[in-house]
Amino acid sequence: MRDWLAADWTAPPTVRAGTTFRRGGVSQGPYATLNLGGHVGDDAVAVAENRQRLVTACYLPGEPQWLEQTHSASIIRLPHDEPMPCADAAVTERAGTVCAVLTADCLPVVFAHHAGGAVGVAHAGWRGLSAGILEATALALGKPADLVAWLGPAISRAAYEVGDEVRQAFVAHEPAAADCFAKNSAGRWQADLYALARQRLAAIGLNEVYGGGRCTFSEDEHFFSYRRDGQCGRMATFVWRE
Repeated sequence: MRDWLAADWTAPPTVRAGTTFRRGGVSQGPYATLNLGGHVGDDAVAVAENRQRLVTACYLPGEPQWLEQTHSASIIRLPHDEPMPCADAAVTERAGTVCAVLTADCLPVVFAHHAGGAVGVAHAGWRGLSAGILEATALALGKPADLVAWLGPAISRAAYEVGDEVRQAFVAHEPAAADCFAKNSAGRWQADLYALARQRLAAIGLNEVYGGGRCTFSEDEHFFSYRRDGQCGRMATFVWRE
């Protein structure tokens, strides 16, 4: 593992964050090569080696606290007693504690307080995003206006076709969310996760949002994509403060 996507944002200099690419590990087949997900059917020994490579290559202070992600709006505060707590976001004020989520099309969002004391990361598929996972994570870290966020790689609107039920889940909460969906020739919708995330964060006063613009579906040389491949590995998006 030689490279990874570092967050390009205005977080304090003591905060480190980024997303892994799919190359640089030892996994084979559909998980080739840097699969970090232990729940997708990959060889456990390979996943363990990949996770160790993550720690080494990204200069992490330790292995991240992995989560059992369920597309919810549940958050945990680290450190935590359970080895793999059920949640879709993690926050911490402890230096050297690495928060992380796994994705392969869903949107990972990293947060940091401008004062440098608190960081967090959320996994936002459409269910979690519509349920308020980003708002809940931001509020757990402090006043949203005092935070900065970075949108990691996710599936783009051009590649993300959804049905009426997905659009309605957002529009019922905020009619302006309709602007984040475009009807296609099949009568379904192309959903913009990046725009939906920015809209949700702006609504609570978090306007300093960076990132977006990558596409896990189309950039097959860099990213795993569940929608593109079905059986596949997972990237990790992580954050910690020194």
